[in-house]
Amino acid sequence: MSPKRPRIVVFAYSEVGYACLDLLISRGANIAAVFTHRDDPHEQRWFRSVPELAESHGLTVFYDQKTGTQEWLEKFRNEIEPELILSFYYRKMISTQVLKLAWLGAFNMHGSYLPKYRGKAPVNWAVLNGESFTGTTLHHMVQEPDAGDIVDQEKVPIGPEDSALHVMTRVVEASRLVLDRQLKALLSGTAPRMVQDHSQATYYGGRGPEDGRIDWAWPSSRIFNLVRAVTRPYPGAFADFPDGRRLKVWWAKPLDLSSAPGTITSTVPLVIAAGEGALEITDYEWTSTPARG
Repeated sequence: MSPKRPRIVVFAYSEVGYACLDLLISRGANIAAVFTHRDDPHEQRWFRSVPELAESHGLTVFYDQKTGTQEWLEKFRNEIEPELILSFYYRKMISTQVLKLAWLGAFNMHGSYLPKYRGKAPVNWAVLNGESFTGTTLHHMVQEPDAGDIVDQEKVPIGPEDSALHVMTRVVEASRLVLDRQLKALLSGTAPRMVQDHSQATYYGGRGPEDGRIDWAWPSSRIFNLVRAVTRPYPGAFADFPDGRRLKVWWAKPLDLSSAPGTITSTVPLVIAAGEGALEITDYEWTSTPARG
């Protein structure tokens, strides 16, 4: 008789969620339920669909649920009965009462080399800050986001001209590697615990479209990092000009030129001066400045 396979409840979304759920399915894991989000038709979705993957394999799927309610706590206790909880880029906080139900533990895959870059959009922030590497970290889940003991982690390089999407692709591969490496330990309740150095922790919040606004007083290197961090498939970097036009910048090249910040020194090619140096804008579009409501 084969040993009983632990009941796994998976919380997953985005490409990391897809890759890790796909690995679990390929390993024959006993997935009791998948919690995910409905794909937003208005979002520029660059990643594969967790809902489609889960449904195609006949898994029980729940969408956008608030797990902290008494109703859902009872449902977890009496129906879903998680023994192991795994979270991969799920967009909502999971109730700590639910996490405690899994006697094998609850674990999250975070897209940074913890303790650096806790919080949201870690890859975008790492690129924006000009880091040379980031990573992925599988850690025990606690009440405070991304603060639990580390199970395993993998570094991911960031090249000087990499966009956030380039780096995110590597983070996905690293996340699948880490999960594969630790799956046996997770299923047996023997996952390692390495306490994070909390004194070295950094935390960043979510980013919205307005966070892509360019300040031409910044050095050209900083502006270029912003462009790399928010270019497609993200909302993009932009700047508004006095004539009512908005410049959306998708890619650029730093130049060693000097002029007053924000000055358009050339239109073909488009070159704009920064606080230090300038930028040749190589991929861009002009639109009207949105009306303020």
